[in-house]
Amino acid sequence: MVKITDVARHAGVSPSTVSYALSGKRPISEETRRRVHASIRALGYRPHAGARALADGESNVVALVLPLRAGVHVPVAMRFAVSVVTTARAYGHDVLVVTREEGEDGLRRVAGTALVDGLILMDVQLHDPRLPLLRALDRPAVLIGLPADHAGLTCVDLDFRAAAETCVNHLAELGHRVVALVGSPPEVYVRRTAFAQRVVQGFTAAADRHGLASTVHPCEPTPAAARATAERLLREHPGLTGLVVHNEAVLEPLAEAFEQAGLRIPDDLSVTAICPADLAQTARVSLSSVTLPSTEVATRAVDLLIRQLAGEPVPATTLLPPALTVRGSTARRTAR
Repeated sequence: MVKITDVARHAGVSPSTVSYALSGKRPISEETRRRVHASIRALGYRPHAGARALADGESNVVALVLPLRAGVHVPVAMRFAVSVVTTARAYGHDVLVVTREEGEDGLRRVAGTALVDGLILMDVQLHDPRLPLLRALDRPAVLIGLPADHAGLTCVDLDFRAAAETCVNHLAELGHRVVALVGSPPEVYVRRTAFAQRVVQGFTAAADRHGLASTVHPCEPTPAAARATAERLLREHPGLTGLVVHNEAVLEPLAEAFEQAGLRIPDDLSVTAICPADLAQTARVSLSSVTLPSTEVATRAVDLLIRQLAGEPVPATTLLPPALTVRGSTARRTAR
């Protein structure tokens, strides 16, 4: 069993400093706090109740509110959930996962008891109806997502607007003049889910800045919808040579549909994606992509929540910058 002394030795600090990093009872430098928490995660330290030194009356349980609504890509959502649980356990907290679509009532039910110490919310909408209640709660909370009005809230996410801009910039630099975005399912846009809206904003802004012809196409997460979208794109935009995909479920069927229509990737069509790195790497043609950093975002969310529970100040908004990895699916535009 890993002990607090093991964490202290690994981090190069005293055991009391580890205790202070967990409890927030005494101030320590930000650099030291981060080193201690990195050692906690690396060693898998699970402090017992008496060693946590957090405020009396805490349940050592946090809630992950992850409504599995229509259009949510469950495999990717579960990557976030697993990372939240793993990180929380490193801090000695359990996680209550709430997946029902209950909106404000469900949030009030979970937060209105002594069941949880704090909350992490996912599938955040631009104008999320849960936000007024969230601001009024006496429990700390972190949003994985960035609503339009995030004043008084703690938010962390990939900078999705910048991610889309990065993809378009890459295509523009390769000489592509007609581009399209194959985006999330239609219901995700109807709900005005924040990440999807910000992808559209970034895609459109970058295309306009470069003087590119651009269109946006929501797509249901099915092979049939992917085929229909590919056929529509080729029919309505015969000059299309650049594509951005932000819909993990259709990456493979979309590529297959274009290939069946006689287009080669990347010779005839350059494809970029915003998706987990492993999906990009294992596609039929390895995809140039902006990585969706689910583990880092989830870890940051838990870190921020634990710091709030310890009474530490935290940044209001943390947006992770996009990282583009160029692979085999993009190439310089050639005449068709």
